[in-house]
Amino acid sequence: GCQIIHPPRDGGIRYRGLTPEEVQSVRFLPFDYEIEYVCRPDRELVGPKVRKCQRDGSWTAMGQPSRCLRTCPKMHLSLENGQVVARAMERVPVEGTWTEYTCNPGFRLLGTSRSNCTKLGRWSSSKPVCERGGKKAVHVGALFPMSGGWPGGQACLPAVRMALEDINERRDILPDYELRLIHHDSKCDPGQATKYLYELLYNDPIKIILMPGCSSVSTLVAEAARMWNLIVLSYGSSSPALSNRQRFPTFFRTHPSATLHNPTRVQLFKKWGWTKIATIQQTTEVFTSTLDDLDQRVKEAGLEITFRQSFFSDPAAPVRNLKRQDARIIVGLFYETEARKVFCEVYKEKLYGKKYVWFLIGWYADNWFRIKDPAINCTEAEMAEAVEGHVTTEIVMLNPENTRSISNMTSQEFIEKLQKRLGKNPEETGGFQEAPLAYDAIWALALALNKTSAELVKKGLRLEDFNYNNKNITDEIYRALNSSAFEGVSGHVVFDASGSRMAWTLIEQLQGGVYKKIGYYDSTKDNLSWYNNDKWIGGSPPADYTKVITTFRFLSQKLFISVSVLASLGILLAIICLAFNIYNGHVRYIQNSQPYLNNMTAVGCTLALAAVFPLGLDGYHIGPGLFPFVCQARLWLLGLGFSLAYGSMFTKIWWVHTVFTKKEEKKEKRKTLEPWKLYATVGLLVGLDVVTLIIWQIVDPLHRTIEEFTKEEPKTDTDVSILPQLEHCSSTKMNTWLGIFYGFKGLLLLLGIFLAYETKSVSTEKINDHRAVGMAIYNVAVLCLITAPVTMILSSQQDAAFAFASLAVVFSSYITLVVLFVPKMRRLITRGEWQSEQQDTMKTGSSTNNNEEEKSRLLEKENRELEKIIAEKEERVSELRQQLQDRQQLRARRRSSNPAREADNHFSPSLGASPAAPPAPFYQANLPLVRCLVSEQADKLGRGNCDGSRVHLLYK
Repeated sequence: GCQIIHPPRDGGIRYRGLTPEEVQSVRFLPFDYEIEYVCRPDRELVGPKVRKCQRDGSWTAMGQPSRCLRTCPKMHLSLENGQVVARAMERVPVEGTWTEYTCNPGFRLLGTSRSNCTKLGRWSSSKPVCERGGKKAVHVGALFPMSGGWPGGQACLPAVRMALEDINERRDILPDYELRLIHHDSKCDPGQATKYLYELLYNDPIKIILMPGCSSVSTLVAEAARMWNLIVLSYGSSSPALSNRQRFPTFFRTHPSATLHNPTRVQLFKKWGWTKIATIQQTTEVFTSTLDDLDQRVKEAGLEITFRQSFFSDPAAPVRNLKRQDARIIVGLFYETEARKVFCEVYKEKLYGKKYVWFLIGWYADNWFRIKDPAINCTEAEMAEAVEGHVTTEIVMLNPENTRSISNMTSQEFIEKLQKRLGKNPEETGGFQEAPLAYDAIWALALALNKTSAELVKKGLRLEDFNYNNKNITDEIYRALNSSAFEGVSGHVVFDASGSRMAWTLIEQLQGGVYKKIGYYDSTKDNLSWYNNDKWIGGSPPADYTKVITTFRFLSQKLFISVSVLASLGILLAIICLAFNIYNGHVRYIQNSQPYLNNMTAVGCTLALAAVFPLGLDGYHIGPGLFPFVCQARLWLLGLGFSLAYGSMFTKIWWVHTVFTKKEEKKEKRKTLEPWKLYATVGLLVGLDVVTLIIWQIVDPLHRTIEEFTKEEPKTDTDVSILPQLEHCSSTKMNTWLGIFYGFKGLLLLLGIFLAYETKSVSTEKINDHRAVGMAIYNVAVLCLITAPVTMILSSQQDAAFAFASLAVVFSSYITLVVLFVPKMRRLITRGEWQSEQQDTMKTGSSTNNNEEEKSRLLEKENRELEKIIAEKEERVSELRQQLQDRQQLRARRRSSNPAREADNHFSPSLGASPAAPPAPFYQANLPLVRCLVSEQADKLGRGNCDGSRVHLLYK
């Protein structure tokens, strides 16, 4: 094989059949493999374009390098009234090419006779001019788009040269002057046009008029020209915005405004019975203003533009949007180069055929869709398939009558002469259709200057006196152009008040790859001339919209049955738990769990589980008339079930928290449990729900609403689409009611979690199952807080929403029933506690812990009372210490003889004893305790060293 070679500077190599990633990893290419050189825009390939791998491992023609060189404008290769000799030139002038200029006999060369194409893509000197001797030159500055969005200069420039030759040979038109053309290639680009406009204005000679082509370029030139007192006459601008006389006061055009297409389009819409139209446009001023005008005319006709899409350079996304929106009748407004991009995407999206009709602008070249374009990746056959059957509206630019014009030529003679000058197929030449307009534009200018010259003579002025500061001559040219009226090769030439030309509209249709005339329309007389030769792929004009068939999305029956079975088993479990609780209501262990609240929990779980059945009912089971009742059943069953089940558990945990977290005085008052208060709390929660639901049902009742989804295409190729719909229970202010309902329930759930956490270590005999209640609250709260927002998000997915909601109800009910009732069943079965007499001896761990806790609280209370009493005796104890020091010696002598009497005499005053003191044995027995009290008082009564019960006894 052959080793991969490096691409030239400013160019690349196209490897056939290989992706860029594969090229990076391959070092050798096999025998007989071909590579192709490509260059960047504005560069031309010099050297072999294709190389082939030979058997000896070398590429063909390696002795000739392939280079990408900058190109220079081709305008320097032609010289009016002279000859150009180009040296070292390839197919186009590239860097290194040089030219020599010579003039015909009778003309003299003004400018440099030689120019080189530099590395910057520019000629080293300006193009010279051959000037005729004897006549004064009047120069016309022109911008011809030889390439770009509309390469109209390819045919319009030769037509203008033909007109200049014909006029300059006439002796009755500008006999003392010769019209000369100075032109540049604007490439239909405003930025490029700005550069050349600067050159035209600031380089000699002075131009008496400017002639731009594209609408975007004309907008730029016409807005700036008034600052130089220049008239602008365009041959190829169709933008409606250019009709604004305040913005473009010196603008004229032989090309009619693009809005002239719109009355024709509206007439065709009516003829074929279409009322829904879609549009796609390139984001330029000419197409935006044209579309605004079409929108207004469509509304006046009682039609509707349903979709508007626009793009700047990439039409892929807008074409996809048209496909998604089911656009059928589509008006496309874009330049020729963008048209190829659009229809390549149209082919990819299958937006063509018997269902679709495209309306395009008629001034493209006849073979515009066959031209190879590196910007698209569609073949010629694919493009031809995509554009087949489209309709074009085109301004009549060639006089259909075989009458002679002011140039003494008929329209057919003009076309034949132009074809000879072009020397190639007109279908491959941009602007061929607009060439008559360019030809007539020069004639309109010549006639206006001829009239102006006569008027200036009366004022003592001449055309050669014109400069960019002379507004008088500009005004004369303006009046002459504004009053122009003559027969040209394009028909009758006359300008309206805005400087635009009026004309007929030609209607054509692409049939078998060839444009066929199917009619004419005269908007001034509202007259449609129809040939009745229009052809349609489907045999008749298609419909402008797709017939929509609505289908409902119903809940999966397998899912509904499965969840219903689980709910039924849960209801059976709830009934068993309720029966168990009622049957064993006399057992003390059951009594200490507040069985009536547990019964409410079981009933609430039953109601919540019963709500699963209406949750799964939809249009598959019931009719629209019963749907509101099912909606109410869902709401009431879920609301009351939650309030009973969760409310009873919340009441238990709230009572436990209230008793064991309040201050000691209030705890003493609430040690006795009053069941009616618990039942009243549950009743309050249920009552709030009932009141809320009643108000909701009266003020804003639930009803059946329909949600529509994106249309779906059927598998069969029929002119219909399927519109999926889904039934919902809703009300006018659904979000407000849900906010109230969910907000209240959510606060209860969060508060329940908090209370359960706070009381997790509390033990009480009054409600012996509060820990199980806390566990159930955890599970219910977590499930509800997760499920509620998820079901709202998944409301459009009926299976997922039902699964989340119903399984949350089922699982929370199961968990609640199992956690609350199964341990009780297990305890009674395993311990046999149905016999009430055994209740006194069999204490639970929680009861034992409760008794110890009560004793501890009593001892703490007594200690606090003793501390208060001893604190009041501080002064007396200090006096007692003083007496102890004074009588220390006396007590030592008496201790050996009578210790009991000594204690009596010493301590009775400090203890406040009566004159009849207690007997000596009492003090003798309690003397160590009294000493302990004295020493502890000095240390602020430290706890734990003295026997509390004996201190209490001694105090008494």
